[in-house]
Amino acid sequence: MKAVLCETLGPPDSLVLRELPDPVPQPGEVVVRVRAAALNFFDTLIIEGKYQFKPELPFSPGAEFSGVVESVASDVTEFAPGDKVMGYGGWGACREMVSVSAARLVRVPDGVDLQQAAGLIVTYGTTLHALKDRARLKAGETLAVLGAAGGVGAAAIEIGKIIGARVIAVASSPDKLEFCRSLGADETIDYSTEDLKTRLKELTGGNGVDVVYDPVGGSHAEAALRSTAWEGRYLVIGFASGDIPKIPLNLVLLKGCDVVGVFWGRFTDVDPDGDRANTRQLLDWMSEGRLSVAIHGTYPLEEVPEALGVLARREAKGKVVIVP
Repeated sequence: MKAVLCETLGPPDSLVLRELPDPVPQPGEVVVRVRAAALNFFDTLIIEGKYQFKPELPFSPGAEFSGVVESVASDVTEFAPGDKVMGYGGWGACREMVSVSAARLVRVPDGVDLQQAAGLIVTYGTTLHALKDRARLKAGETLAVLGAAGGVGAAAIEIGKIIGARVIAVASSPDKLEFCRSLGADETIDYSTEDLKTRLKELTGGNGVDVVYDPVGGSHAEAALRSTAWEGRYLVIGFASGDIPKIPLNLVLLKGCDVVGVFWGRFTDVDPDGDRANTRQLLDWMSEGRLSVAIHGTYPLEEVPEALGVLARREAKGKVVIVP
């Protein structure tokens, strides 16, 4: 089988395409022929050794995937060859076949596109956990989404609207904001030309937003926190800007607001049943046509470095998907 490998830590163009033996499932494992592997911003960090998880070299990038079961270990009874599945492994999906624990797989319902299923696990799983479990977002509340045109931002718009929130999408260009409106955003802010704090206050009648969803960090974080309402919730999703902001804690005191950390990867380990319930909810919404994963583009294995460059430059509108 073909596999994209990180043999030495470095930028995307240091990745190599190799021919490897086909995997054989070990006890408790399932071999899946990968039909789609979705990339995330953290893939640009993990190949450079800058992410909290540091897999042993060599490894393949790509945390989430979908495909068809090729073979199963003798002790696996819940899956069989031919089943359509989706899964999360942390890394390792940018290859033609993966061997993964059966506990990491979820069956894909008939009618759900495998490319969309591959892009559902991390970004939509993170977002549902953030908005439902951590922020307890309610219908009628206002949600501001920073970096709204990216994968997690797009997920926040869609899930926020399903929950019944009024969604304000914040992005850095008119074409990204047009994309956000196509996903259902009620209002948009271009923070390359508009003052974020001023506009958020204006759009909420001076009250501020109930929930801020921030996967970007950097220079806009404090302005977004200053724009929260009394007892608002500021969700720390990640730092795509590369800058981890320093937040003045007096703002938290004066606003009676919460700064809430969202670490979905740890959540899947601590509460696997809760995560599986969230995944089933997402698949139900997708089956009902209420949710669809926006795909920026698809790339073959040979173009994984180019695909990672799209994420690193923050050009993606939706998910970046690898199709072996």
